[in-house]
Amino acid sequence: MTSKFVILPFIVVSCLFTIFLTSCGRHSDRFHFEAQFKNLNQGEFYLYNPETGTKDTIPVNDGRFVYERQQKDTATLVILFPNYSEMPVFATPGASVKMTGDVSHLRETEIKGTKENDLMTAFRIKTNEMMPPEVQQEARQFITEHPASIVSNYLLQHYFLQALEPDYALCGELCAMLHKAQPSNQYMARLDKQLESLAHYVGEGQLPQFTTVDTKGDTITNRQLTGDANVIVAWASWSYDSQTPMRQLRALKEDYGSRLRVVSICLDASPSEGRAFLERDSIEWPNVCDSLLWQSPLLSQLSIATLPANIVVDKRGNIVGRDLSHNDLKDKVESLLK
Repeated sequence: MTSKFVILPFIVVSCLFTIFLTSCGRHSDRFHFEAQFKNLNQGEFYLYNPETGTKDTIPVNDGRFVYERQQKDTATLVILFPNYSEMPVFATPGASVKMTGDVSHLRETEIKGTKENDLMTAFRIKTNEMMPPEVQQEARQFITEHPASIVSNYLLQHYFLQALEPDYALCGELCAMLHKAQPSNQYMARLDKQLESLAHYVGEGQLPQFTTVDTKGDTITNRQLTGDANVIVAWASWSYDSQTPMRQLRALKEDYGSRLRVVSICLDASPSEGRAFLERDSIEWPNVCDSLLWQSPLLSQLSIATLPANIVVDKRGNIVGRDLSHNDLKDKVESLLK
């Protein structure tokens, strides 16, 4: 009796322990993300990965959604809301994250469940009422204090590289700090290298020589940019902000024809991702998509480090503008054409 009494609990505990391990193993590579919103009945959000170019559509019912994906490494995903505002969520293998908010006050949305998301939520709420220069200063301080955090990578992109007038020397300084703290991060290593050349950019110099192939199989080189104004523009189907200059340039091309030459570089995971946009907006200039995303050698050659991105070149091959705002891009191109 005594031996059976001892053995039985041991078997039960062993079975429960095995079930526990199996259960944990089954979900250790899954990322669970759920949300609840006020003042929202039905709709859909987009969730994209800016480093891999992948994009998912998330249906929202009764103000709620549940989303799961396999996740091998921690990554930054970006939620795109119907009003085109964006918000990052940091996906970690085995983690469960919850988002709560009100669609009429999106800046106050809370995303919690991991250290990274807690930090980003605290940063967003702290800077909610600040002016842009103050927010950028807070972002710089955060990066300095948390160089090993993936949150800092996002802040560098969003508040410095995507600024209306990027300070490439400062961007390079901050990126070098992040690269040192994250030596195995390949994207940060590439970005650090690209920013080394941009740090000394003063709005002049010759366009680098390049040869590539567009989605139609035609060879494209820098020697074909012989218009009175020439623009290289980087875009992606998952980056709505990068599509605005594409539409602007299409309108300008309708007015000026061959005097304006455009080459676009698509950062989607495959050419088919952006084809619908190009066809819908009747964009017919050469479009390059090598499916290598940020690892594309062409991006390194041209020192393109973020989206949206543009390079304006005159008829002699001189760079006369880089990463201009939508309005400045239009003004710069028209000044060359007039």
